[in-house]
Amino acid sequence: MKTVRTHGKSCLMRRVAPASGVGRPLWPGRWLALPTLPLLLSACMSTTVIDQHRVTSSAPVEIGDESVVVLGRRQGAGQETEIDFISCVGEQLGNSRNGLSVIPEKQFVDGMYPYFEASTAPSDVKNLDRLVQNPAVAEKLTEFRVRYFVWIDGFTERVDERGSMSCSIGPGGGGCFGFASWDDEANYEATIWDFESLELSAKVSARTTGTSYMPAVFVPIPLLARVQSNACRNMARQIAQQLTTAPG
Repeated sequence: MKTVRTHGKSCLMRRVAPASGVGRPLWPGRWLALPTLPLLLSACMSTTVIDQHRVTSSAPVEIGDESVVVLGRRQGAGQETEIDFISCVGEQLGNSRNGLSVIPEKQFVDGMYPYFEASTAPSDVKNLDRLVQNPAVAEKLTEFRVRYFVWIDGFTERVDERGSMSCSIGPGGGGCFGFASWDDEANYEATIWDFESLELSAKVSARTTGTSYMPAVFVPIPLLARVQSNACRNMARQIAQQLTTAPG
């Protein structure tokens, strides 16, 4: 198993409009908040740990002749994998320099109806070999030219919150004061299934943690750690490597 650790300062600073009924914030408050921004921007960091394990010696994708489909878990007792995360991974793979042909999740699910609907889809990749024994399924997969199936399970959640903030309105205007921060954690695992050999090819897991901050001196300034997008980008990079590199 190979482990890759990446660090990134990737704060996203968003503008927060004053709430309805709040007067124009006092300008000195904005200048008071400015000296703290460099410190917070330098502290706003996410860390990603990637574990990848090649199970079998599957051949790389034949660029131009074979396709990859990326799907998320849509059933079970736990949280479902976010649709936007699946779309992100698919777009990253499709936009990579490797020239991968990626079938969008919705297009694949609609085209394979009803076999991959939430109520009928396989619960995990272990059941795929049984599903492809269905002639109708095999025919549709051939039409899509699917070589690899990437099944992603996981989600992003907020694990801790600190600080407080209060806002008030007065005759001369209004504003917010305080400081808040929170930790987000993204945990995802991608299982890569080879339809040619009908066996598990590789597994890639990504765990990203990051802390976001929101200082407020009259105006709240959210500094967001892009936890989910960093997990997506790093996971997609490693999946692409698994799909396009011949086993060593």
